[in-house]
Amino acid sequence: MTAQEVRLCGLLLQEHFGNVVEKVGTHLIRSGVLTLRALAHETKLPLDLVKKSLCVLVQHGMCTFGAGRRGPAGPVEYRINCEHIFHMLRYPRYIYTAKSLYGDTGELIVEEILQRGQMTMSSTVKTVADRLTHNMPEGQSMDYSEVVSAFSQLVETHFLQRCPPLASAGSSSSGAVDTPLPFATQPTEPESNPDCYKLPYINLTGQGKRRRSSEGGEAEQRAAKKARTDNSECGDDGIYWQVNFQRFHLHFRDQAIISAVSCKLDQTSSEIVRTMLRMSEVTTPAHAAFTQALSANEIFRALQSSYNIARPNLDQYLSLLVDDPMEFVGKTGDSGGGMYVVNLHRALANLARATLESVVQERFGSRSARIFRLLLRKRHLEQKQVEDFAMIPAKEAKDMLYTLLSENLVQLQEIPKTPDYAPSRTFYLYTVNQLPTARLLLQHCYKTVCNLIERRLYETKENKRLLEKSQRIEAILASLQATGAEAAQLTESLRHHINKLDSSENQVDETIFLLESYINSTKTSR
Repeated sequence: MTAQEVRLCGLLLQEHFGNVVEKVGTHLIRSGVLTLRALAHETKLPLDLVKKSLCVLVQHGMCTFGAGRRGPAGPVEYRINCEHIFHMLRYPRYIYTAKSLYGDTGELIVEEILQRGQMTMSSTVKTVADRLTHNMPEGQSMDYSEVVSAFSQLVETHFLQRCPPLASAGSSSSGAVDTPLPFATQPTEPESNPDCYKLPYINLTGQGKRRRSSEGGEAEQRAAKKARTDNSECGDDGIYWQVNFQRFHLHFRDQAIISAVSCKLDQTSSEIVRTMLRMSEVTTPAHAAFTQALSANEIFRALQSSYNIARPNLDQYLSLLVDDPMEFVGKTGDSGGGMYVVNLHRALANLARATLESVVQERFGSRSARIFRLLLRKRHLEQKQVEDFAMIPAKEAKDMLYTLLSENLVQLQEIPKTPDYAPSRTFYLYTVNQLPTARLLLQHCYKTVCNLIERRLYETKENKRLLEKSQRIEAILASLQATGAEAAQLTESLRHHINKLDSSENQVDETIFLLESYINSTKTSR
């Protein structure tokens, strides 16, 4: 891992779990694999604190454990899962997506499971129903069946999945010595676990209970203890659920493709692509280069009637999408009116390319972006050719090329005519390698996010009293709004600056997601 990735992991762990967990997690990142005793010795932390820190990390799927070098009879070794730590940066986006797809109930279900790492279905339903009831007008309450319905929809669309069960020690000891113990929180593919998306039957009836403001944290502790005993009565004891991050990422990818088609062509074309992605969202493997082939007849039947797209118009739109240089949609056959697929890897490559071009334009201006796009298209050009094709004066083109070269956004390739590499007998060609450039920009994004988080934490610490006062004021304003207060009263807030930093983090994370998706797609396509 790079220094910026380790720094980002440490900041995310510190913000969400505190300094002790951050110290344990960061040391595991740098050391790789360690036993409990070695981790406590090297971090100089009490053994009890290290145990609790590892429990937190394992609970949230950020740490895995298994048999070490001595086999099952030896001490268990722990390894950090950095990818799941990075997911914490995307928690607000997961919650917002659940809200947009399944309303407030879906939002709270995902939020609760993200906060606790993994939960049983019955415990989640009760907690969410209580929270919704608490925010309802006096005399109203949320029925458990409505929360169960939202939970079921999240599982059916694979946004939630079962945690894989732990094998018993006896069964693991009979295996090979070098085989590690199964991981408790490692997400599994649906194909590898047949019960991954199987809902248990739970015996749960009733409504959410309203929590009194005077009860405070003691009520939460009593509720947590009661939940442990109620799980066995509800029939889902030992069946825990976690957020399927990969499914959310596929949804984000699909939305990015739909948005790109809408900007490049029009809204109707994007709705056709949306329909194709929706029809194959659950059946297409996560790392597939293409969606499953769909006939024009199937696409036409699946289109919503509100789109008002006639069959002849659909054929024209599909032909337009196939002929577009972006190559988001491809044609694989002629049966059923034509067989069409969405080219996922090509779409990610084009989205990453557009991101790189945008960064160059924002940092170095439109002329430098013109040179950058030219090199992406032509692959290799001499300096004189760049000047001619880009129609930029020689001096300016030279300065821009050298600036891009110094930032490692453009590479210079030497092709000698003779073995002595004499400058007079050597071609000097400028080129852009999209994949290394995307990796470089990704590291810059990690650094930017780290700076934003540090600044936000500093602002929060310096203005802690003001922010606490602001939160109390916002609670009062929320009650005023419910009684008909004017909207102008709600616009003034001391949290404006920190909200701006939060928004910047989310925007940078969108760039990180696109670049990571593109880089991962190049690994799977090889």
